[in-house]
Amino acid sequence: MSHDPEPFALADEAAAVLADRTGVDTHDVVLVLGSGWAAAADGLGDIVADVPMDELPGFPAPTVLGHRNSALSVRVGDTRALVLGGRAHLYEGHTASTCVHGIRTAIAAGCTEIVLTNAAGGLNPDWPVGQPVLIADQLNLTGASPLAGPAPPPDRPIRFTDLTTAYSTRLRALALEVDPTLPEGVYAGLLGGAFETPAEIRMLAGLGADLVGMSTVLETIAARHLGAEVLGISLVTNAAAGLGDEDLDHEDVLDAAAEAGPRMLALLRGVLERR
Repeated sequence: MSHDPEPFALADEAAAVLADRTGVDTHDVVLVLGSGWAAAADGLGDIVADVPMDELPGFPAPTVLGHRNSALSVRVGDTRALVLGGRAHLYEGHTASTCVHGIRTAIAAGCTEIVLTNAAGGLNPDWPVGQPVLIADQLNLTGASPLAGPAPPPDRPIRFTDLTTAYSTRLRALALEVDPTLPEGVYAGLLGGAFETPAEIRMLAGLGADLVGMSTVLETIAARHLGAEVLGISLVTNAAAGLGDEDLDHEDVLDAAAEAGPRMLALLRGVLERR
Protein backbone atom coordinates (compact mmCIF):
# COMPACT_ATOMS: atom_id res chain seq x y z
CA MET A 1 0.00 0.00 0.00
CA SER A 2 1.52 3.34 -1.03
CA HIS A 3 1.35 6.44 1.18
CA ASP A 4 1.40 10.08 0.14
CA PRO A 5 4.51 11.94 1.34
CA GLU A 6 4.05 13.96 4.54
CA PRO A 7 2.81 17.33 3.22
CA PHE A 8 4.93 19.62 5.41
CA ALA A 9 8.11 17.68 4.69
CA LEU A 10 7.25 17.80 0.99
CA ALA A 11 6.87 21.59 1.21
CA ASP A 12 10.27 21.87 2.91
CA GLU A 13 11.80 19.78 0.13
CA ALA A 14 10.16 21.91 -2.57
CA ALA A 15 11.39 25.11 -0.88
CA ALA A 16 14.96 23.78 -0.90
CA VAL A 17 14.73 22.93 -4.60
CA LEU A 18 13.19 26.35 -5.30
CA ALA A 19 16.10 28.10 -3.58
CA ASP A 20 18.56 26.02 -5.58
CA ARG A 21 16.82 26.57 -8.92
CA THR A 22 16.25 30.31 -8.46
CA GLY A 23 19.47 31.16 -6.63
CA VAL A 24 17.33 33.07 -4.10
CA ASP A 25 17.70 31.75 -0.55
CA THR A 26 14.49 33.27 0.80
CA HIS A 27 11.43 35.06 -0.57
CA ASP A 28 9.32 37.63 1.27
CA VAL A 29 5.90 37.38 -0.34
CA VAL A 30 4.12 34.98 -2.67
CA LEU A 31 1.53 35.89 -5.29
CA VAL A 32 -0.76 33.12 -6.47
CA LEU A 33 -2.30 34.06 -9.80
CA GLY A 34 -5.81 32.90 -10.60
CA SER A 35 -7.51 32.44 -13.96
CA GLY A 36 -6.58 35.29 -16.26
CA TRP A 37 -4.30 36.99 -13.74
CA ALA A 38 -1.08 35.67 -15.33
CA ALA A 39 -0.65 38.75 -17.51
CA ALA A 40 -0.77 40.91 -14.38
CA ALA A 41 2.63 39.48 -13.39
CA ASP A 42 4.23 40.73 -16.59
CA GLY A 43 5.91 43.99 -15.73
CA LEU A 44 5.69 43.41 -11.99
CA GLY A 45 9.44 43.74 -11.52
CA ASP A 46 12.80 42.27 -12.49
CA ILE A 47 12.53 38.53 -13.17
CA VAL A 48 15.44 36.79 -11.45
CA ALA A 49 14.46 33.22 -12.36
CA ASP A 50 11.65 31.26 -14.01
CA VAL A 51 11.20 27.64 -12.93
CA PRO A 52 8.50 25.33 -14.35
CA MET A 53 6.19 24.59 -11.44
CA ASP A 54 5.97 20.89 -12.19
CA GLU A 55 9.75 20.58 -11.80
CA LEU A 56 9.36 21.39 -8.09
CA PRO A 57 8.57 18.46 -5.76
CA GLY A 58 4.85 18.01 -5.17
CA PHE A 59 3.66 20.53 -7.77
CA PRO A 60 1.38 19.28 -10.56
CA ALA A 61 1.42 21.24 -13.81
CA PRO A 62 -1.54 23.64 -13.92
CA THR A 63 -4.17 22.35 -16.34
CA VAL A 64 -6.77 25.12 -16.22
CA LEU A 65 -6.95 27.54 -19.13
CA GLY A 66 -5.54 30.91 -18.07
CA HIS A 67 -2.89 29.46 -15.72
CA ARG A 68 0.86 29.19 -16.36
CA ASN A 69 3.26 26.39 -15.43
CA SER A 70 5.68 28.93 -14.03
CA ALA A 71 7.20 29.87 -10.67
CA LEU A 72 8.87 33.26 -11.03
CA SER A 73 11.31 34.87 -8.65
CA VAL A 74 10.80 38.62 -9.09
CA ARG A 75 12.47 41.65 -7.49
CA VAL A 76 10.05 44.52 -6.80
CA GLY A 77 12.14 47.20 -5.14
CA ASP A 78 13.52 45.58 -2.00
CA THR A 79 10.90 42.83 -2.04
CA ARG A 80 11.71 39.32 -3.23
CA ALA A 81 8.43 38.03 -4.62
CA LEU A 82 7.59 34.48 -5.60
CA VAL A 83 4.92 34.45 -8.31
CA LEU A 84 3.07 31.19 -8.90
CA GLY A 85 1.43 31.26 -12.30
CA GLY A 86 -1.30 28.80 -11.42
CA ARG A 87 -2.78 26.60 -8.73
CA ALA A 88 -4.26 23.15 -8.21
CA HIS A 89 -8.01 22.79 -7.62
CA LEU A 90 -10.16 20.21 -5.88
CA TYR A 91 -12.28 19.84 -9.02
CA GLU A 92 -9.24 18.56 -10.92
CA GLY A 93 -9.15 15.61 -8.53
CA HIS A 94 -6.38 16.96 -6.31
CA THR A 95 -6.35 16.56 -2.55
CA ALA A 96 -6.64 19.53 -0.22
CA SER A 97 -2.94 19.09 0.64
CA THR A 98 -1.97 19.39 -3.03
CA CYS A 99 -4.18 22.47 -3.40
CA VAL A 100 -2.28 24.25 -0.62
CA HIS A 101 1.18 22.86 -1.41
CA GLY A 102 2.25 26.10 -3.11
CA ILE A 103 1.37 28.08 0.01
CA ARG A 104 3.19 25.73 2.36
CA THR A 105 6.21 25.74 0.05
CA ALA A 106 6.23 29.55 -0.13
CA ILE A 107 6.11 29.83 3.65
CA ALA A 108 8.91 27.26 3.96
CA ALA A 109 10.82 29.49 1.50
CA GLY A 110 10.49 32.45 3.87
CA CYS A 111 7.26 34.14 2.75
CA THR A 112 5.34 35.82 5.56
CA GLU A 113 2.74 37.45 3.31
CA ILE A 114 0.46 35.63 0.89
CA VAL A 115 -1.39 37.39 -1.94
CA LEU A 116 -4.14 35.20 -3.38
CA THR A 117 -5.91 36.25 -6.57
CA ASN A 118 -8.81 34.65 -8.38
CA ALA A 119 -11.52 35.15 -10.95
CA ALA A 120 -14.94 35.20 -9.31
CA GLY A 121 -18.60 35.54 -10.00
CA GLY A 122 -20.04 38.71 -8.52
CA LEU A 123 -23.28 38.69 -6.52
CA ASN A 124 -23.35 42.46 -6.07
CA PRO A 125 -25.14 44.04 -9.05
CA ASP A 126 -23.20 47.29 -8.49
CA TRP A 127 -19.91 45.57 -9.38
CA PRO A 128 -19.19 45.63 -13.10
CA VAL A 129 -17.21 42.94 -14.88
CA GLY A 130 -13.53 43.83 -14.43
CA GLN A 131 -13.96 45.11 -10.86
CA PRO A 132 -11.26 44.01 -8.39
CA VAL A 133 -12.67 43.30 -4.92
CA LEU A 134 -10.75 42.83 -1.68
CA ILE A 135 -11.75 39.67 0.17
CA ALA A 136 -12.75 40.59 3.72
CA ASP A 137 -13.83 37.10 4.82
CA GLN A 138 -14.67 33.71 3.40
CA LEU A 139 -17.12 30.84 3.39
CA ASN A 140 -15.41 27.48 2.91
CA LEU A 141 -18.15 25.44 1.23
CA THR A 142 -15.80 22.97 -0.48
CA GLY A 143 -16.36 20.21 2.06
CA ALA A 144 -12.59 19.95 2.44
CA SER A 145 -9.85 21.36 4.66
CA PRO A 146 -6.05 21.25 4.47
CA LEU A 147 -6.08 20.62 8.22
CA ALA A 148 -8.17 17.45 8.01
CA GLY A 149 -6.38 14.11 8.15
CA PRO A 150 -3.23 13.26 10.12
CA ALA A 151 -2.22 15.87 12.69
CA PRO A 152 0.50 18.36 11.69
CA PRO A 153 4.00 17.31 12.82
CA PRO A 154 5.21 18.45 16.27
CA ASP A 155 7.30 21.28 14.84
CA ARG A 156 4.22 22.94 13.26
CA PRO A 157 1.22 24.60 14.94
CA ILE A 158 -1.71 22.43 15.98
CA ARG A 159 -4.53 22.17 13.45
CA PHE A 160 -7.17 24.28 15.26
CA THR A 161 -6.33 27.58 13.58
CA ASP A 162 -8.01 30.86 14.57
CA LEU A 163 -9.62 32.35 11.45
CA THR A 164 -11.16 35.41 13.12
CA THR A 165 -9.00 37.60 10.89
CA ALA A 166 -8.42 35.24 7.99
CA TYR A 167 -7.66 38.21 5.71
CA SER A 168 -5.15 40.75 7.02
CA THR A 169 -6.59 44.16 7.88
CA ARG A 170 -3.09 45.62 7.46
CA LEU A 171 -2.64 44.31 3.92
CA ARG A 172 -6.18 45.37 2.95
CA ALA A 173 -5.36 48.87 4.18
CA LEU A 174 -2.25 48.90 1.96
CA ALA A 175 -4.36 47.85 -1.03
CA LEU A 176 -6.79 50.67 -0.29
CA GLU A 177 -3.87 53.12 -0.26
CA VAL A 178 -3.10 51.98 -3.81
CA ASP A 179 -6.75 52.09 -4.95
CA PRO A 180 -9.18 53.74 -2.48
CA THR A 181 -12.14 52.78 -4.68
CA LEU A 182 -11.76 49.04 -4.02
CA PRO A 183 -14.87 47.45 -2.47
CA GLU A 184 -14.67 44.55 -0.03
CA GLY A 185 -16.72 41.37 0.07
CA VAL A 186 -17.13 37.83 1.37
CA TYR A 187 -15.81 35.08 -0.92
CA ALA A 188 -17.59 31.74 -1.06
CA GLY A 189 -15.33 28.91 -2.15
CA LEU A 190 -17.06 25.89 -3.69
CA LEU A 191 -15.78 22.56 -4.96
CA GLY A 192 -16.44 23.65 -8.53
CA GLY A 193 -16.17 21.83 -11.79
CA ALA A 194 -19.37 23.57 -12.91
CA PHE A 195 -20.62 27.09 -12.44
CA GLU A 196 -23.36 27.53 -9.85
CA THR A 197 -27.09 27.34 -10.54
CA PRO A 198 -29.31 30.40 -9.99
CA ALA A 199 -30.79 28.60 -6.95
CA GLU A 200 -27.32 28.07 -5.51
CA ILE A 201 -26.52 31.75 -6.04
CA ARG A 202 -29.68 32.76 -4.17
CA MET A 203 -28.61 30.41 -1.36
CA LEU A 204 -25.11 31.91 -1.28
CA ALA A 205 -26.50 35.43 -1.16
CA GLY A 206 -28.59 34.39 1.84
CA LEU A 207 -25.44 33.10 3.52
CA GLY A 208 -23.75 36.48 3.08
CA ALA A 209 -21.57 35.83 0.03
CA ASP A 210 -20.61 38.65 -2.32
CA LEU A 211 -18.25 36.61 -4.52
CA VAL A 212 -18.19 32.98 -5.58
CA GLY A 213 -15.36 30.87 -6.94
CA MET A 214 -13.56 27.53 -6.86
CA SER A 215 -10.26 28.26 -5.09
CA THR A 216 -8.54 30.39 -2.43
CA VAL A 217 -10.35 29.29 0.74
CA LEU A 218 -8.14 26.26 1.41
CA GLU A 219 -4.98 28.27 0.70
CA THR A 220 -6.07 30.90 3.20
CA ILE A 221 -6.61 28.29 5.90
CA ALA A 222 -3.18 26.76 5.21
CA ALA A 223 -1.49 30.17 5.30
CA ARG A 224 -3.11 31.24 8.55
CA HIS A 225 -2.25 27.88 10.12
CA LEU A 226 1.43 28.68 9.55
CA GLY A 227 1.13 32.29 10.72
CA ALA A 228 1.34 34.11 7.38
CA GLU A 229 -0.77 37.17 6.57
CA VAL A 230 -3.20 36.85 3.67
CA LEU A 231 -4.42 39.41 1.15
CA GLY A 232 -7.15 38.11 -1.15
CA ILE A 233 -8.20 39.90 -4.34
CA SER A 234 -11.03 38.69 -6.56
CA LEU A 235 -11.56 39.96 -10.06
CA VAL A 236 -15.24 39.97 -10.94
CA THR A 237 -15.21 38.31 -14.35
CA ASN A 238 -18.92 37.55 -14.64
CA ALA A 239 -22.22 38.18 -12.95
CA ALA A 240 -23.20 35.10 -10.95
CA ALA A 241 -25.84 32.79 -12.44
CA GLY A 242 -29.26 34.37 -12.61
CA LEU A 243 -27.94 37.90 -12.10
CA GLY A 244 -26.97 38.65 -15.72
CA ASP A 245 -28.24 38.09 -19.22
CA GLU A 246 -25.34 35.96 -20.45
CA ASP A 247 -24.58 32.26 -20.20
CA LEU A 248 -21.43 31.59 -18.17
CA ASP A 249 -18.31 30.62 -20.11
CA HIS A 250 -14.68 30.27 -19.01
CA GLU A 251 -13.42 32.01 -22.16
CA ASP A 252 -15.46 35.08 -21.19
CA VAL A 253 -13.86 34.94 -17.75
CA LEU A 254 -10.40 35.08 -19.33
CA ASP A 255 -11.42 37.91 -21.67
CA ALA A 256 -12.65 40.00 -18.74
CA ALA A 257 -9.43 39.34 -16.83
CA ALA A 258 -7.27 40.35 -19.81
CA GLU A 259 -9.08 43.67 -20.14
CA ALA A 260 -8.53 44.41 -16.46
CA GLY A 261 -4.82 43.48 -16.65
CA PRO A 262 -3.28 46.97 -16.37
CA ARG A 263 -5.41 47.84 -13.32
CA MET A 264 -4.54 44.54 -11.63
CA LEU A 265 -0.83 45.00 -12.35
CA ALA A 266 -0.85 48.49 -10.82
CA LEU A 267 -2.66 47.17 -7.75
CA LEU A 268 -0.29 44.25 -7.18
CA ARG A 269 2.83 46.34 -7.74
CA GLY A 270 1.52 49.07 -5.47
CA VAL A 271 0.90 46.63 -2.64
CA LEU A 272 4.35 45.07 -3.00
CA GLU A 273 6.00 48.50 -2.96
CA ARG A 274 4.21 49.45 0.26
CA ARG A 275 4.46 46.22 2.27
